[in-house]
Amino acid sequence: MKNPFLGNISKINLWVDILLLNIAYFISGAVLFKGLSAFQDIQYLNILLIANLLWVLCIYLFNVYSFVSSNQYGYSYFGKLILMCGVHFILIEIILYISDSSNGFKENLVFTAFEIFAISVLLVHIVIKNIMVYLRKFGFNLKRYAIIAEGNFDKRRDHFYKSNQEIGHHFCGIFNLRGNYAQIDALEKFIEEERVDFLYCYLSEMNKGQITKVLKLAERKRTQVRLIPDFHGLPTGKFNFGQPDMYPIIHVETKPFSGINEQLIKRTFDLVFSSIVMIVGLPVFLLIMAAVKISSKGPVFFLQKRTGRWGETFNIIKFRTMYTDAERYGLQHSLGDNDPRITPIGYYLRKTRLDELPQFLNVLKGEMSVVGPRPLHQYDVDMLMKEASHEFQRMLTIRPGITSIGQIKVGYATNSSENLTRLKYDMVYLNTYSLLKDVYLIFLTIQVVLLGKGR
Repeated sequence: MKNPFLGNISKINLWVDILLLNIAYFISGAVLFKGLSAFQDIQYLNILLIANLLWVLCIYLFNVYSFVSSNQYGYSYFGKLILMCGVHFILIEIILYISDSSNGFKENLVFTAFEIFAISVLLVHIVIKNIMVYLRKFGFNLKRYAIIAEGNFDKRRDHFYKSNQEIGHHFCGIFNLRGNYAQIDALEKFIEEERVDFLYCYLSEMNKGQITKVLKLAERKRTQVRLIPDFHGLPTGKFNFGQPDMYPIIHVETKPFSGINEQLIKRTFDLVFSSIVMIVGLPVFLLIMAAVKISSKGPVFFLQKRTGRWGETFNIIKFRTMYTDAERYGLQHSLGDNDPRITPIGYYLRKTRLDELPQFLNVLKGEMSVVGPRPLHQYDVDMLMKEASHEFQRMLTIRPGITSIGQIKVGYATNSSENLTRLKYDMVYLNTYSLLKDVYLIFLTIQVVLLGKGR
């Protein structure tokens, strides 16, 4: 049995630790300041900010929340967690020393917070571990896996998982590939029906073409691929693989933002940037709301069903740019400057992309990202599924965005050709993502807003 909340245990651990870090500094500040006056002290707030930023850096360096090992709560995990806390403490002390702001009071603050944080992190993780072990023995939070092989595979992996139920893996079955596309279609159906999380592929029993097809299939599914190397008949019993009764595994990253570090960086950026925009841009929001209300009858905001990550629908929020009776024209795509449905103020808002501003609420809700492929209407989804099914399904593996390279280059798509062109641009973003690229695309979007060059 799966549980969507428990399924993201690594993310839960990550955010719990960030919360514990801030609680530790809150308690330390309250004790040393003898009250809540710490939040009025600029030096305390600076140390709190530095502590959070350095913890994010440690997450990136230690990669402690990426559970790729079956023994995710082993001694090495807790050892790395302790080391991570220690390095975090040392880095803060170094910064205080370099900044020439180190004194007995600040050192007491940092050391007290470190003690509280380190102890609470270990205790909480031990509690989470035992809860997970208990739940998995009763079938909760299971990761479903299947094997691609001809049948003569080593049964030790299945035996290992059955003997160690606390790991939380459930065997779905064996799939036999015969190398033709019909078998790949059958595999896709098998993955969907069995809700497979991991595919173990024995390289000794698959050719290059089969492996390529499986990886391409995994690019558009939630399923992760794990390759088991071919030892060319060598006696595997003479090798030490680091895990009892198991082969080493090659973990294939078939989807963007698969790593917890990338997810953390992108999501943190989304939350911080969206919060700043919502606060700083409040006067602009109020002005636009008044302009929309005065210019035409109807509500200020426009809600519409769009397709988001994994094909799930959500209500996108925009400033209304069309008349309330726009449906009578029977149109689906925008007709550009000559569209009779668009209000006078709506024309300006669409040109400057200011109608998209309320979507920062969608970002805060976790339905969208600041940068990413635009969320589409159902009729656009149906068209792209027909014309470019594989590429479009790959796009659905990430959160849609307020802006994207496709939106900047093409703008609002008025026909299927423009939709396909925009998809090609977004595929480039998908394959070359970086935080710097997100910042660059945001600057390009600001340029569109200021110059009114949007389509």
